[in-house]
Amino acid sequence: MTAYSTWESAVQAMRLGAHNYIRKPFDNEEIRSIVARSVRVAMFLHQDEHDQAEQFIVGNLIGNSPAMRRVQDLIRRIGPTDSTVCIHGESGTGKELVARAIHFNSSRRDGRFVAVNCSAFTETLLESELFGHARGSFTGAVADKPGLLTVAGGGTFFLDEVGDMSRTLQAKLLRALEQREIKPVGATNP
Repeated sequence: MTAYSTWESAVQAMRLGAHNYIRKPFDNEEIRSIVARSVRVAMFLHQDEHDQAEQFIVGNLIGNSPAMRRVQDLIRRIGPTDSTVCIHGESGTGKELVARAIHFNSSRRDGRFVAVNCSAFTETLLESELFGHARGSFTGAVADKPGLLTVAGGGTFFLDEVGDMSRTLQAKLLRALEQREIKPVGATNP
């Protein structure tokens, strides 16, 4: 909530995970509506994944426009494949919802769905989180740790805000996706 709103601050807030951006003065009914919607989203995100699967049947995605029907058709066609998929759009347009729909309409639905917001980590921490690390590779690395890409094996891995990653880390990620091989930080073998 702000009294000094700018387009830049609104975009930044949404990129950092804000569910909404409210300018002062505000209407109490608007606040009640926003809070109620946020509570529904929070409850949904904390549901058991099997319950979530029911929510992500393609036909349950809201919208009946020609563009939304094309998205639903793409989800139906992509789901059965074992492909890397790039979902792009502005912040807040539902990229993660589409990724979850693809996951729950695929043969990977019994595997894990792992989502990572790339802008929420420093570069070195993100690299370690994605690829894992070997014991002794840096101060505090007292044991081998699998990366989230490995943890999601057999399931779906969703990277949000990839454009916020450094070019170097994007190149490492691209190599991992193309080669389907992960080398943990400080490891000598993939």
